[in-house]
Amino acid sequence: MTLQVIDISEGTSVDGPGLRTSIYFAGCTHHCNGCHNPQSWDAAAGKPMSIDEIIKVIDYNDFNVTFSGGDPFFQADAVAELAKAIKERLGKNIWCYTGFTWEQLMHTPSYLPLLEQIDVLVDSPFVLEKRNIELLFRGSDNQRIIDVKKSIAKHEIVELTQYY
Repeated sequence: MTLQVIDISEGTSVDGPGLRTSIYFAGCTHHCNGCHNPQSWDAAAGKPMSIDEIIKVIDYNDFNVTFSGGDPFFQADAVAELAKAIKERLGKNIWCYTGFTWEQLMHTPSYLPLLEQIDVLVDSPFVLEKRNIELLFRGSDNQRIIDVKKSIAKHEIVELTQYY
């Protein structure tokens, strides 16, 4: 199984707490005005990488992981397999950025296998008119930082208030 990857950033500190390995996946139709990564909208951009190739980069750096893009949910099946491998082989914490809302993801059965592998979800599209440079780990006021496991268990959104 291959994934279309725009870039892998090793040792970034802007896509979640601590140093992280951020994987930027190709493909996004949200087309947010003011997007910081519009080159990722093209699903054919970047290069194909296998799960094992990506795991080697993550293992080498030994950082927790962030999925971004584009939007990882545009390759949901393959990214779910990658996330499962990261959890099983490396035991890493996974954050994920998406332009979908929590509610949209929860009502789309094909997205649930990926969602269930994620620890923290930063949801909702970037809205330029709600841009706030003082926010930690998100770009606009409408975006939420969600504790996925707690939210699934409680059947309601539980926003993360402390970043480990």
